[in-house]
Amino acid sequence: MKVIKEKVENSQAYLTIEMEPAEMEAGMQEAYSKLVQKADIPGFRKGKAPRAIVERTLGKSRLLEEAIDGIVPKAYEDALKEQEIEPYAQPSLEITQAEPLIFKAVVPLAPSVTLGDYKGIRMSPEVEQIKKENIDSVIEQLRHQNAAWEPVDRPVEYNDMAIININSESDDKPLVQRAGSQYLVTKDSMSPAPGFAEQIVGMKKDETKEFDLTFPEDYPGKQLAGKKAHFKVTLQEVKEEKLPELNDAFASQVSKEFKDLKALREEVSKSLKQRAEETARMDHEEKVINTAVEQSKVEYPPVIIDYEINRLISDQARQLQQTGQGMDEYLRSINKTPEQLQEDLRPVAIRNVNASLVLSKIAEEEKIEVTEEEIRNGISNMVQGIGDDKKDEMLKMLDTPQNRQSITQTIKTRKTIERLTDIAKNVKKTARKPAKKKKEEEK
Repeated sequence: MKVIKEKVENSQAYLTIEMEPAEMEAGMQEAYSKLVQKADIPGFRKGKAPRAIVERTLGKSRLLEEAIDGIVPKAYEDALKEQEIEPYAQPSLEITQAEPLIFKAVVPLAPSVTLGDYKGIRMSPEVEQIKKENIDSVIEQLRHQNAAWEPVDRPVEYNDMAIININSESDDKPLVQRAGSQYLVTKDSMSPAPGFAEQIVGMKKDETKEFDLTFPEDYPGKQLAGKKAHFKVTLQEVKEEKLPELNDAFASQVSKEFKDLKALREEVSKSLKQRAEETARMDHEEKVINTAVEQSKVEYPPVIIDYEINRLISDQARQLQQTGQGMDEYLRSINKTPEQLQEDLRPVAIRNVNASLVLSKIAEEEKIEVTEEEIRNGISNMVQGIGDDKKDEMLKMLDTPQNRQSITQTIKTRKTIERLTDIAKNVKKTARKPAKKKKEEEK
């Protein structure tokens, strides 16, 4: 066997492997030994037909194909040993010649990361200040959520609740068929069709109106994009929103926990501050990680991006399955092919891979470890909310080597991010001093 390492590029080794005639003959003989046991050759019992007869009956190309299937894996492994190459993932193989066998292998190599000055990153979280108008806005939302809808004797206006019977069709097929449907009449509403709310405004009780609407070409529901629909609407009733007064009674209406309006505003303020702090924390983490990645030199084989794209698609498919929607249906709804979706996800995959590799290298530099107690806590958190009768069974199912490895990696990544953000905030963590024994304290 002759092995030529042509080049190393993009974290990939390019090999050309050529088999010697004697190796090909050995492979052909092994292929014959396998095929003769399975082939039905007239005039011979299984396993007894001579090789020449088998070749003539099945065709030499069939033996050659079987031989190549057996030769390539072993030849590839031997080539890696000879060239002292440690593959990071499965190779890409291409047969360039059958007799004698010559094939090319593109071998993914382990990623390499050269960190920048991540310890010199300095930035702090920027927490948005909660202002009076922010609190007022939430209070106003709560008023709308606790509003009453009262019948009024007048034509429909925007922001009314219209009780309607609606019958519609498109291309002679039923579109919307509802009786006594509650419809909130809002400007720019896209439901059930753009322009529908505008047609409803001005209608009076017991009035029936028929009209046509055309869906825009860029309408999200591709099956209706550009099509015309006919609507017949009968108005049964008009209701007007009555907002509750801003007083202590309203606060109690929101929740019995609030004795007065002041207590409600304080809780809203507290909630907004917590949300602002969480948003600031997440934004800060993202900026620090991005800075660390930008400072670093990261190299890896392209196949890693393909793996990450497949992972993202698998996660998306699981989420769609929970909503009762399949991936094919989703792709039709966004008018994309699987290949287009993969390309859309490529930038996300690249960011994820770069961040993951840099954080992994920082974890190594900072000697970040995960304790057994942290792993057990991670497993326990996964069964929160499960009844006691099933919790022990679930704990046993989750406490597997594969799951422990996944939890360990998740915890290590979280600890690494916390360490990196502490460095950026210039926070120095000191080790806890061991508690003194009681006798030592009494001295």
